[in-house]
Amino acid sequence: MNKVEGGGHKEEVVVKEKEVVKEKPSEATAEGVQAGEAKDLPGSLKTQRRKAHREHPPEVLSKLHPLQYRWVLWFFKNDRSRAWQDNLQLVTKFNTVEDFWAVYSHIKLASKLSSGCDYALFKEGILPMWEDNRNKQGGRWLLSIDKQLRHFELDRLWLETLLCLVGNCFEEYSREVCGAVVNIRTKRDKIALWTSEAEDKAGVMQIGQIYKERLGISTKTIIGYQAHADTAAKSNNLANKFVV
Repeated sequence: MNKVEGGGHKEEVVVKEKEVVKEKPSEATAEGVQAGEAKDLPGSLKTQRRKAHREHPPEVLSKLHPLQYRWVLWFFKNDRSRAWQDNLQLVTKFNTVEDFWAVYSHIKLASKLSSGCDYALFKEGILPMWEDNRNKQGGRWLLSIDKQLRHFELDRLWLETLLCLVGNCFEEYSREVCGAVVNIRTKRDKIALWTSEAEDKAGVMQIGQIYKERLGISTKTIIGYQAHADTAAKSNNLANKFVV
């Protein structure tokens, strides 16, 4: 199995402190979390999930704001004694605005995860791995984040990425978006936005341009897109297929 994280390539884009236009993240104010299926999650995460889970009464259900897609949150913790796929755990599913904010409010921030851990948010039916049928022909917009930014910029960038996903901000190309992954690593953290068709230049470029604008990244900073097939080959000279 290939890991969702791909590191060490020469063409990675590194976001440094001066290259990011800082914005205040949106407020997380809703309650309620869908039941999850994860195992072996950190104790605090399991406790938070149990605390957050409530049944919506009928009068509340009528006021919920549905999302276009049902989303699945995954958690990965690297344990080399286990098979890669056994380290990937389903946390929860949601399909309303309210439950999205409840999930986000009751799990650890990405910046608080241990090195070697990932969060992944994907549309229901798509696994966060290259081998999934919806990902095989796709690729990712990759952001490599300087470790000095982890505790005051990583969470904003990840939250904006999540909002882009659940809010369908990529317009007609939202159907080509599969999900996103945040990798917490010792040297640099990474955020990757996955799409399903690496050869659809128009769609990939439109997604990349909107994504870069939503993240508030300087126009002087170049973000690269890499096809999963190229990344899987683990070439030391991996070139970006597209840039914005």
